[in-house]
Amino acid sequence: MVNFESSEKYGLYDLVRLVKILRSPEGCPWDREQTHQSIRRNFIEETYEAVEAIDEDDPVHMCEELGDVLTQIVFHSGIEEDAGRFDIDDVADAVVRKYLYRHPHVFGDTVADTSDEVLVNWDELKRVEKGQETAGASLTAVAKSLPALWRAEKVQKKAAKVGFDWSDVSGALDKLREEVAELEEAISSGDSDHAARELGDVLFTAVNVGRFINADPEEVLGGTTETFIRRFSKMEQLITESGKSMENMKLSELDEFYNEAKYLV
Repeated sequence: MVNFESSEKYGLYDLVRLVKILRSPEGCPWDREQTHQSIRRNFIEETYEAVEAIDEDDPVHMCEELGDVLTQIVFHSGIEEDAGRFDIDDVADAVVRKYLYRHPHVFGDTVADTSDEVLVNWDELKRVEKGQETAGASLTAVAKSLPALWRAEKVQKKAAKVGFDWSDVSGALDKLREEVAELEEAISSGDSDHAARELGDVLFTAVNVGRFINADPEEVLGGTTETFIRRFSKMEQLITESGKSMENMKLSELDEFYNEAKYLV
């Protein structure tokens, strides 16, 4: 048995030491077997759970979930320390240096009196830091691991910064109508691959519309999905109370109950 001293309050380096013990020969077999790839999904899931706690504005839940995210960071750093490439201090060193560099209005002589000016400076410094000499390079650098809607929005914003954008939402709406018409044609042709590509164009353009009305595409779609779940559940309740079964009903009948549910939830 490994002796880990008890304490009234543990700190960051207690967590680092704990993870190091878990990954040691005396520690946990499961922890020793993990690689960056094997726990990649865990990292994503823990991050989403932390975001959900933030949305709930629940400090207890938030503290717990941020701890899980922090553990992932410490764990991945531990894997790299074992490989002799870097450790948690190198991670901290790199991010401190980056933030010092990207905040010259705080730690240097640059003037930035508004948030917009800060963001302009940040983007320019980031391009220099990353060696992104063209606008296309900055688009390519947007992480492919982002949720698709967020990635689309971020790519569009970067393109807009160099003037590749409509002047107002009407242009985006016209483009959306055009893409929907092309999707209908592709579906009518029976070419499923073509239809799928056209559906992608519709979604990409819908994100552009959302950008003009300051609507976060992930939040909007998430909210709509939650609304559908509530209405569907209410519809199911109404059908059960009527003595009917959903499995034996036509879509037109289901629609009637769904429309009723819309006004009740």
